[in-house]
Amino acid sequence: MKWSKMATALCVFTMCVLPIQTVSAESDKAPTSENHQKRGLSLSKKELPTALPRFVYDSGYSFEYPDAVRGVYVTGHSAGGERFKRLLDLIDSTDLNAMVIDIKDDHGYVTYEPESSSPYAEVGQPYIKDPKSVLKAMEEKQIYPIARIVVFKDTVLANKKPQLSYKDGGSVWKNGRGESFVNPFLKEVWDYNVGIAIEAAKMGFQEIQFDYVRFPEGFEKRDQELEYGTGEYGNENTDNVQKRVHAVTDFVEYAHEKLKPYGVKVSVDIFGYTATLPEAPGIGQNFSKISEHVDVISSMIYPSHWTPYFGIAKPDLQPYELVTEYAKLENKKLQELKDPPISRPWIQDFTASWLGSGNYKPYGKAEVEAQIKALNDQGINEFLLWDAGNTYTEGVDYTP
Repeated sequence: MKWSKMATALCVFTMCVLPIQTVSAESDKAPTSENHQKRGLSLSKKELPTALPRFVYDSGYSFEYPDAVRGVYVTGHSAGGERFKRLLDLIDSTDLNAMVIDIKDDHGYVTYEPESSSPYAEVGQPYIKDPKSVLKAMEEKQIYPIARIVVFKDTVLANKKPQLSYKDGGSVWKNGRGESFVNPFLKEVWDYNVGIAIEAAKMGFQEIQFDYVRFPEGFEKRDQELEYGTGEYGNENTDNVQKRVHAVTDFVEYAHEKLKPYGVKVSVDIFGYTATLPEAPGIGQNFSKISEHVDVISSMIYPSHWTPYFGIAKPDLQPYELVTEYAKLENKKLQELKDPPISRPWIQDFTASWLGSGNYKPYGKAEVEAQIKALNDQGINEFLLWDAGNTYTEGVDYTP
């Protein structure tokens, strides 16, 4: 009789209470046996269920992951303007199948207007006036939606809260382009960006892509001069390089964990050259460590962005060769990981005329296809096209 009552209590407890606890977006940890004891129910380990129920947020949209993501970058202005229709037509008429849409842009603005109660209402902009209609149009055509969130390059937040940035002579530090960064050492900065990612997931985006997951370029030259906090990392008995690597890697792991209840994939953009080094010391990016905590790794491998590398004197002139050599190296690095992420590099669909005569070539159909072929020849079937103006080359064959 006692066992019968116990079994009934256990049934009621595990089937009714646990799902209510796991629905919280703030915690994905199941109640422990210690929690059970506090509630007056003592259970042995053998009596606990091996897998507890987990609720996943339902945005109301239905998307399927494509055979392989082949996407384009879309600014907030394009997503909310007339260009969006042209981009829909481009994808509808080709083998492209995804869009990476700015939700938090390079300045730090959120590209839509959140509700007035949102902590991000003050940084919202009316670029995408009706996000629901954008996602609905993508759902109808089964275009995979990825939300791009620029993390640590954030002039808006840096100026609003200088204590979260770096100070130079008492003022918020700016780089040569007038841009400011916020500090990856600080947990408040992590939570600020993860909160925006959660809003994007609730809107219906199927993947969160974090960009600028790093310290400013050349930071190692200024790390002793600028004023900034180091948070918990100030207590680490390691050099500054490892502190930066740990902060960046820890943010990625933290964000991935916080986003699990929303059922979204997590991807990170990373400098292409980072994969060629043990780690990029100034900016805190370690290719292998970041790759261990994401579903997708997107290296930015635009030929125009390489100095002479892989024995190629002028990389922009040889897109197939450059991408081939990079892909070989990345494949080798990912194969060393126990559970490697999907490789989905960013490739070039723009002309880098700033490189000067003789160092660049106009990029069109042949050059874009050469990069895609190079990836495919090395077994990489996913890619993203970058053009800052979202004007993509017509007539390209995107098939694997």
